[in-house]
Amino acid sequence: MRILLAEDDPVTLESLSSCLVAEGFDVAAAPDGQCALEHWELARPDLLCLDIMMPKLDGYEVCRRVRAKDGAVPILFLSAKSEEIDVVVGLELGADDFLRKPFGTREFLARVRAALRRSSSDKGGVARAIFEMGELRVYPKELRAERDGNSFDLSPREVKILQLLHERLGEAVHRDELLDRCWGVDYFPESRTLDQHIANLRKRIEENAAEPRIIETVRGVGYRYRP
Repeated sequence: MRILLAEDDPVTLESLSSCLVAEGFDVAAAPDGQCALEHWELARPDLLCLDIMMPKLDGYEVCRRVRAKDGAVPILFLSAKSEEIDVVVGLELGADDFLRKPFGTREFLARVRAALRRSSSDKGGVARAIFEMGELRVYPKELRAERDGNSFDLSPREVKILQLLHERLGEAVHRDELLDRCWGVDYFPESRTLDQHIANLRKRIEENAAEPRIIETVRGVGYRYRP
């Protein structure tokens, strides 16, 4: 999923971009409102994260122009402006959410995933993308999974890992293929990165992470899903 992030502070822009990329999102970074609007016209991303106080065009104006052509794409405002009227103006212009600065990366990612989930649900057709791994049901377009009545968030990269293992049912998927398919050829993570992601994922999706039944380790090769 592609996210357009518009923020005039270069440190914040770099920090939030890195945070999103680490979670597997494709990010387009814009340093001002005009650049953000031009990118949206060309690429039509899945989500817009807009700072309000930006040069050339502020976030309100970008939102207004986008909404004049697209009433569905989710828009999340990021702003130090926290007065009630600022929030009201943003929501009345058609924004889906308003995140006040300063905020933590966990809250930021949670708001991003929530906005994408709502957007996917509104579009319909989600059921075609659903797949199951034992008692785990995965909703890729909503970036979440369910097990035993509990629902929890997944990052795009975690969804990619599960999708690949599900596609290769019963086969041992080599570590290199997992890294290439789930991180991309332009990104070169350390070998330990994959193991850490798998360990964290198991804690949420496995009934017993110490004895995994969904993501098996195949020593010397990689990982496998074998129902």
